[in-house]
Amino acid sequence: MKWFDNVSYGNACFDLCIPDKMPAPLFLYFHGGGLEAGDKADFRTHAETLASRGIACATANYRMYPTAKFPDYLEDSAACFAYLKEHADEFGSFTGYYMGGSSAGGYICLMLYFDPHYLGKHGIAPDDLNGYVFDAGQPTTHFNVLRERGLDTRAIRVDEAAPLYFIDHPIKNPLQKSRLLFLAADNDIVCRLEQHRVMLRTMFQLGYSPARVEFKLMSGYSHCQYDGSPVFADIISEFIRPDSAK
Repeated sequence: MKWFDNVSYGNACFDLCIPDKMPAPLFLYFHGGGLEAGDKADFRTHAETLASRGIACATANYRMYPTAKFPDYLEDSAACFAYLKEHADEFGSFTGYYMGGSSAGGYICLMLYFDPHYLGKHGIAPDDLNGYVFDAGQPTTHFNVLRERGLDTRAIRVDEAAPLYFIDHPIKNPLQKSRLLFLAADNDIVCRLEQHRVMLRTMFQLGYSPARVEFKLMSGYSHCQYDGSPVFADIISEFIRPDSAK
């Protein structure tokens, strides 16, 4: 495998680990940390595991609080994916595109999928990607966006900063092409599991295909506790493998 470290894509940078055999599917990962902490290096071990299984993996940084403001981190993340897609040939080219993130990174990915504005600025539709892994992301307005507004971080808001706000548009069956994997722990952050259930139930009510949406309950864990264990890389590689084997 080979690493490309600290590749600048605009306001931040990413690391990319590619397998020995290319082309390969690409998984782009955004770290957690409440939009105010964390680093791309948090996923480095998992990136090497995925590369050893024939999956290229980029792990990205993005602007964070206190210097960032909504939606800086969403703009950055969309720009990161656009850079990787545009420059794919420089890394050996990719056979498919996947995106995922944990906690705050999961929120970022939810927003990029459900609100087409951010990827659309780069000429990319959310459904152009093969799949997404939403690991315990917040479906309502993120608590640090609430803090930025001077609101109680425990409050529930569903507005333009909430993935749920966009759930009825733009992607509905039969237009839905991307496969979606949601993860949440049975002892997750207060309301996080319940919000996932509301989101999934509403998606199915609106016509999203159950065949392309999966929910995995991480039993016996607290919020993203499984992220540091080999099981997380296993889940991601199993999610991508059916497509990459076609």
